[in-house]
Amino acid sequence: MSGTFFAVVNPAAGGGRCRKLVAPALDRLRAGGIELEAVETDAPGQGSRLTRDAYARGFRKFIAVGGDGTAYEIVNGLFPGADRGERPTLGFLPLGTGNSFLRDFTDRGVEYAIEALLAGRSRECDVLRLRHTAGIVHYINLLSMGFSANVASLRARRFKGWGELGYQTSIFISLARMQRRPFPLRVDGEERIDRRPCLFLTFNNSKFTGGTMMIAPKAEVGDGLIEYVRWGPIGRLGLIRNLPTLYDGTHIQHPLAERRPAKQIEFHLEGPVDTMVDGEVLRLQCQTLDVLPSALNVVV
Repeated sequence: MSGTFFAVVNPAAGGGRCRKLVAPALDRLRAGGIELEAVETDAPGQGSRLTRDAYARGFRKFIAVGGDGTAYEIVNGLFPGADRGERPTLGFLPLGTGNSFLRDFTDRGVEYAIEALLAGRSRECDVLRLRHTAGIVHYINLLSMGFSANVASLRARRFKGWGELGYQTSIFISLARMQRRPFPLRVDGEERIDRRPCLFLTFNNSKFTGGTMMIAPKAEVGDGLIEYVRWGPIGRLGLIRNLPTLYDGTHIQHPLAERRPAKQIEFHLEGPVDTMVDGEVLRLQCQTLDVLPSALNVVV
């Protein structure tokens, strides 16, 4: 089975768009000589369970057919088990609402992804590992707290399936409710715990979130580092004026913005907080974040 891809399909991704497009996309891959076994999910978390079982059966190549959430479930089905064995490979068929990870490499979406799979192009990719009080989460895109997580939470609760419009609507509603608060943490074992209030924190492996927002322009998926981006307590009007800079990455030049590469983050939170991980909204009491260098091959 080592040469056969295991494709995890979320037919509900993209408001049902994936269901309409998946058969022709898979047919193109098969016509190009790619062997694959495809399974559909119909419940949250099922993709992780199916991936874990497939890895145990000998599959080492996987395709996320859907959005960022499908890739997230595959990654969390592979790890922690795969970090002790043969490095797995993950390809993408971006047929969902958001495909932020793939945006680091192209804006051509599914066409580019199919070409990469048919050509067998791949590169090494880090996997970030978050330990929290209830377990472990792995991801390849980003983790955020504060304003960006609040936007993602609102979008998931009220505007799921609205695509880019839902994302923009959630941004402007969150602006009206904007909070600035501390998320105490220590970077790379430094003596000082940073308790400064902020608008948001992000801990990135790749550059984009929400499909088009370049939240971490200096991030590299294979450098063995966490790209830590912090925006201090900017006011509501200041944020509105600077919203366009979040899309081209120039926000990191703002006087209240900071970015730095890191190998480990220790969190000192008093309780669970809203957290967005690769598009998934979770409420977690985070403890430590570190990197599994080059733990995954990605087909890009």
